[in-house]
Amino acid sequence: MAYERKDNSGSIFKNANKTEDWHADARGSALIDGVEYWVDAYTNTGTKNNSEEKWQGLRFKKKDSQPKKESSSEITYDDIPF
Repeated sequence: MAYERKDNSGSIFKNANKTEDWHADARGSALIDGVEYWVDAYTNTGTKNNSEEKWQGLRFKKKDSQPKKESSSEITYDDIPF
């Protein structure tokens, strides 16, 4: 039986590729309202009620959101204005 992700659920795992402080501490994916998202989790430390506490910050990005590649730099006849 194959694993089927349920709506409004996800999972994250320790980021084994973290090399810089600003990289996510954990990464994973989630299905929210039928849309797949990448999830990045960051462990933060803050002060609350005069005691230091750790908390998780999350960032979501749609999986189909890919940076647009630049089109070819080749010039075609349609690019020439005359």
